[in-house]
Amino acid sequence: MVKVLILRKMIRNINQLELRPLRYFLVLAETLHYTQAAEVLFISQSALSQQIKQLEHVLGTPLFVRTNRRVALSTAGELLQQEARLILKQLDSSMERWQLSLDGVVGQLRIGFVGSAMQAYLPPIIKEFSNAYPKIRFHLEELTNAEQLKALEQDQIDIGFMRSNKVSSEIAVKAVYRENFSLVLPLEHPVTAGNFKNMGQFSEASFILFPNENSPMYYQQIQNLCADYGFSPRIAHKSIHGPTIFKLVENGMGIALVPNSLKDDKNYRIKFIELAKEPHKTELFAAWKKQQQSMSLQHFLEFI
Repeated sequence: MVKVLILRKMIRNINQLELRPLRYFLVLAETLHYTQAAEVLFISQSALSQQIKQLEHVLGTPLFVRTNRRVALSTAGELLQQEARLILKQLDSSMERWQLSLDGVVGQLRIGFVGSAMQAYLPPIIKEFSNAYPKIRFHLEELTNAEQLKALEQDQIDIGFMRSNKVSSEIAVKAVYRENFSLVLPLEHPVTAGNFKNMGQFSEASFILFPNENSPMYYQQIQNLCADYGFSPRIAHKSIHGPTIFKLVENGMGIALVPNSLKDDKNYRIKFIELAKEPHKTELFAAWKKQQQSMSLQHFLEFI
């Protein structure tokens, strides 16, 4: 009942709402930290505080619970966070459709991706798409699997390219690229492509792996690959960044298994052995919201 009364109060005051305070509110609701939110918005903390107070005055209810130690959303704030996302999403979609009708195919496409996706798969598709739709602007951001899923749910990106197909029922997912693993060794390691037999040769080695919490599917694939040869990899270090992994391997801190497309033997003293005969492969998945109405996204999906 309390939630219903709060919503009714918001609806009565909706005509007085402005978009900028709503956008400021969403950033603060995400960070729950005035200083951090102000930095993201490129405004002063006092200006942000004034905008939030003005929004609370218009709505007639506190949106945050403030103490000396923390900032938290009130019940009204939690409800407004959901509605504000929908309002701003609808506005952005409406403006994009207006532009499409006015000028032809124009708009923007926000893409999240894991690092390996930008090595082989994405660049030619983006180039081809840009040639076909030169008025659609790209916003690219490298994110982990988990960060992409969160960004999709909060409408911060339109599509993600990740090494996981474990998504919620609201997210559509499609396998778009399948490739071999490559073993990464220090340049001076005695095992070469010529005398390599199988992964059983590395049962006692220390491994550098992607963290399980960041990419559970990828992590499990490597576990399964090693299990086929009767061992579980001894994990010495973890990293989600290719350059960090390669630097650790270069300095003898362990060996690694990475997607073949991440190969880089030009900038590091390391070597790669592609596991072409292994049945275990790694896949790249595209993920997007099923209810996403962006015309830019619809056009892009035709390319993948």
